[in-house]
Amino acid sequence: MRIDRLYLRNFRNYTEMNTEFVPGVNLLVGDNANGKTNLLEAIFYLSTAKAFRAKHENELLLFGSEFAELSAKVFSQEREQELKVLLFEGRRPRQLWLNGVKQKTAAGIAGVLTSVLFCPEDLSVLKKGAAPRRRLLDNVIMQLRPNYAAALSEYNRLLDQKSAVLKDWRDNPSLLEVLPEYNTRMAQVGALIISYRARFLKALEECAAEFHTEFSGGTEQLTIKYKTVSNIDDPFAPPDILRQKLAEHQAMHERAELDSAQCLSGPHKDDFEAALNGLPINLYASQGQTRTATISIKLAERELMKRDSGEEPILLLDDVLSELDAGRQDFVLNKLKSGQVFITCCETDRLTELGQVLRVEKGAIL
Repeated sequence: MRIDRLYLRNFRNYTEMNTEFVPGVNLLVGDNANGKTNLLEAIFYLSTAKAFRAKHENELLLFGSEFAELSAKVFSQEREQELKVLLFEGRRPRQLWLNGVKQKTAAGIAGVLTSVLFCPEDLSVLKKGAAPRRRLLDNVIMQLRPNYAAALSEYNRLLDQKSAVLKDWRDNPSLLEVLPEYNTRMAQVGALIISYRARFLKALEECAAEFHTEFSGGTEQLTIKYKTVSNIDDPFAPPDILRQKLAEHQAMHERAELDSAQCLSGPHKDDFEAALNGLPINLYASQGQTRTATISIKLAERELMKRDSGEEPILLLDDVLSELDAGRQDFVLNKLKSGQVFITCCETDRLTELGQVLRVEKGAIL
């Protein structure tokens, strides 16, 4: 899998850009605030239909522009393909295109261009709150399983609508009449989400543990534990059982949800706990141990995606090497011998012999 050509128009600080890439390592070199990370964000968006920095899609448009276009020619699934995204100012919905055919949802482009993103913020994801870890899971599973992307999208829509009901029911008590419908559907879709997450985390733990054993010289064992709704003791149970458990949990928290005006039950609060030799990383690991474990997890993501599709996903490294010491840099660089890789950096230093060097300056590639 590779991206051969990328075209951007009115995206972030790029007025217009049309660039070709090599199948191996592409070094994006330039001073800060010139557009290196913006280019990675464009690739990531074409891969996942999500931005990894912007909270709102309007932020992706060049200031003052009414629309933005991202398009790429890629080699995927043993053939040439073309992806295109159109983003619009205001509330007009985006458009997603695959090989000239407009797609109804993001699931229509899932799996065409898979990628693994690694940025400096990820180095502390194991010590942050649950939300960044859920995003880590979701970004990978959505690329592997289009049905998961569709289920997650529906669940988030239902969550927003139920949250609005809980917020406004005191002013309009008749809104409570629709809560049972929301709960029923959220339990059904939530069961699928939990099932997907449990199976992915099991595979991720096995693969990441192998990388970490190699990385730590065999001195540390990395484990990952899935944490979901409290009354679910077996997340690998059939979806019907999970649905029943979720419905029971909703019933137990019904009064608390009405009192707090918040949705307190469901997989939107899921998390996972990573540990080294049985000790939770977020409580006991050093900065170096945390970074080592995170790198192992990211490399495992890439390996699992490769095993699943038979194609090596694109690896996006956003200024992450400068955050690592020499030993950890060497470990990462030794894993870049296959597949297409994009690395952003201010100076090439020891990286000059890795592949093509593209200098980024003021929203242009020179």
